[in-house]
Amino acid sequence: MLAYDALKRAITQMDIYGATTEFRLDERQLSETLGVSRTPIREAMTVLEQEGFVRSVPRRGIFVVRKTKREILDLIVVWAALEAMAARLAATHASDHEIASLRRLFHEFEAQPLANHMNEYSEANIAFHQAVIRMGGCRLIVDMTENLFLHMRAIRAISVRQENRHEISMREHMAIIDALEKRDPDLAERLVREHTMGLAAHVERHGVFPE
Repeated sequence: MLAYDALKRAITQMDIYGATTEFRLDERQLSETLGVSRTPIREAMTVLEQEGFVRSVPRRGIFVVRKTKREILDLIVVWAALEAMAARLAATHASDHEIASLRRLFHEFEAQPLANHMNEYSEANIAFHQAVIRMGGCRLIVDMTENLFLHMRAIRAISVRQENRHEISMREHMAIIDALEKRDPDLAERLVREHTMGLAAHVERHGVFPE
């Protein structure tokens, strides 16, 4: 499990849609980096391939899977439904401390231009959505979103830098936090769904992904 967890974390951190070339995983290099033999690396690769994270190409190696534009749009729709329900549950069940922690994620960006801190904002953006999922308190929603997260993280990381998406994102995050603080499940659910479907519309217009 050490090799599997390490590889999955590494893949999650990759900017798989920000590059035009595919990400190839080098078995020997991974073995040296992780300090394990190639056997657990191969076993981890097999599991990751079964889960749809990597694909094996004969005589070429193992590559990180990149979704097509259509697959990405479908994935965002599913995420929107799951996170919207998590937000609805969070409005009722999350503690005041948990909700306050969402606002603290963005404190450092309130007095300075977001454009000067895109890397930091991108990380806060991703942490926000993970937190909403977690605050819903539904273990099944958490589990269902786990295997979508690799692609959602990469999509959000590249999209937030395009046009004025970061400014829209910030405004919508604040509105979602307001709804949660007001303990309004209907509003929180609607705003999260609209926020994520706005990402889908952005990807439809601007996304350049494998066909």
